[in-house]
Amino acid sequence: MLFTQLEFLFFFAAVLLVTWSVRSKEKRHLVLLFASYYFYAYWDIRFCSLLLFSTVSDFVIGRRMARVRQQRTKRWLLVGSLAVNLGLLGFFKYCNFFIDSAAPLLQALGLSSSSLAIILPVGISFYTFQTLSYSIDIYRGVIKPIDRWVDFALYVSFFPQLVAGPIVRASEFLPQLQRLPSWSSRRFYAGVQQMLRGAIKKVILADRLGELVDVVFAGPDLYSGLTLWVASLAYAGQIYYDFSGYSDLAIGAAKMLGYRFPVNFKHPYLATSLSEFWKRWHITLSRWLRDYLYISLGGNRFGTLRTCRNLFLTMLIGGLWHGAAWTFVLWGGLHGLGLCVERWLQSRLAVLSKVGASDTPFAKRRALPRLGVIINAIWMGFVVLVGWVLFRSETLADAIHFLRRMLCFESGIEWFPPLVIAAMACLLLEHLAWKTRLRLAMRLPYNAWYSPVATAIMIWVLVLYAPTGFRPFVYFQF
Repeated sequence: MLFTQLEFLFFFAAVLLVTWSVRSKEKRHLVLLFASYYFYAYWDIRFCSLLLFSTVSDFVIGRRMARVRQQRTKRWLLVGSLAVNLGLLGFFKYCNFFIDSAAPLLQALGLSSSSLAIILPVGISFYTFQTLSYSIDIYRGVIKPIDRWVDFALYVSFFPQLVAGPIVRASEFLPQLQRLPSWSSRRFYAGVQQMLRGAIKKVILADRLGELVDVVFAGPDLYSGLTLWVASLAYAGQIYYDFSGYSDLAIGAAKMLGYRFPVNFKHPYLATSLSEFWKRWHITLSRWLRDYLYISLGGNRFGTLRTCRNLFLTMLIGGLWHGAAWTFVLWGGLHGLGLCVERWLQSRLAVLSKVGASDTPFAKRRALPRLGVIINAIWMGFVVLVGWVLFRSETLADAIHFLRRMLCFESGIEWFPPLVIAAMACLLLEHLAWKTRLRLAMRLPYNAWYSPVATAIMIWVLVLYAPTGFRPFVYFQF
């Protein structure tokens, strides 16, 4: 059941009607829990058992962790939570990846290997990280375990963000369950607007860009080097509109139900450095990796070399989280290496700005920071664009071949569909407009005279110009 399908609209309308008619907080949570499991079962009812098992185990471990006083026992309970969650994630997502990767070695030893018939449960990467953050926060003393299992089960399975995020922490969502949301027409309207923007991003822009991307990446030998560059830029737009569109749909749906989700995107292509890019792209994942992995490894507390090691390992694991393929591992490693190089460049520019500062003209001293911004921006663009080619390619060999043809500018068909160019222009204009006061108007304020007109236009565009058929959201595979 996709957010952009009619089935979801009927389902969501029924959930809204029943939820807002219930006056009891406990009954409201039961209604939302039932709706969330129905939503998940719509994909494959068998995987509800995994979701339920992960929920029960972390609920029990969390309550037990709060009762014991010995730090050693708490640590073993945390290890148990890690083993359950990462064990399930590792088996369903990475078992065949490791089997296939080890196949050449096993064959050299005279052993046979074959992949298992494993179906990846949708959303397992997202709800696993949510339950892990709950256990880790209890272990660290950040939060206390919740008493009602229904509330915790709703936190884990809440349908707007269940299958593709945002990754909502227990400290952000569980306190909202302690009160009964009050009706707010302003908040409901804001949710409707955000869902409409998300649908426009996905159905009109991302899916249009995907038409070029799919064809060119399927046969790069047929197209010119310039077309490959356009296709790679189109994919940068497609994945942004696809995933930020899903996030807008999820956040908007939660608003209409009376709950708040954290922001997941802040116009990432406005970033002037790779580190800033990751503060704007998939923000909830970036925060999770920073707080639970990077800081646990030592963060930036033990010198430059250890900091770079921690950055590289964090991004490498972040790449593997995205998918069980060497393209994702290399994508994460590329971003990790890019962050390390960026940190080194910043440190070198800082040293140069101090050396001879007393006898260096003021204009030249001011030029160094500007030069650093330009270098960081160019480096960010290179890493991000090359990274998206890796991210989109089916195999590592396909990615290398695609990049080689991009750099060689070999001849071939030049193909630039007008709708794709228009969608890329929208990406540029949207990012630039967000730097101006137009961003206030783009939010379609509640009392603005033009908001109903803009809403009607968005609905008309969705009905009239939506491509035939439905494309699944890119992050559903993770």
